[in-house]
Amino acid sequence: GRLATDRGIPVRFFTASSLVMRLRRAQHENRLDRELASIGKARLLIIDEFGYLPIDEEGSRLLFQIISDSYERRSIIYTSNIEFSGWGRVLGDANMAAALIDRTVHHGRIIRFQGGSYRSEHALMTK
Repeated sequence: GRLATDRGIPVRFFTASSLVMRLRRAQHENRLDRELASIGKARLLIIDEFGYLPIDEEGSRLLFQIISDSYERRSIIYTSNIEFSGWGRVLGDANMAAALIDRTVHHGRIIRFQGGSYRSEHALMTK
């Protein structure tokens, strides 16, 4: 994300929960289309902490909408420690999860990081 920003590429960064809350608020304020258009100006969308917190049905539909709208239009980076097999549980809908996974892997690259946690290794409490 930082490299893209340094190169002048429009980037939007959200945690999954903050993105869902933002979309939900926009929907309740009848400005969802404007919010989607605003997010859609980015060429790179980063969704951090995907799956750390469960997402309710409405939130899952909103998240699906932004990801579906992004499909083949912009790049998306997800960070997660949840394997694809757990996405149905996170979203509360196995079919929606399958559709998101399908869009993700169609042009996507999976990068797995092995090893310890950066935060744990650099925590002040361990020094």
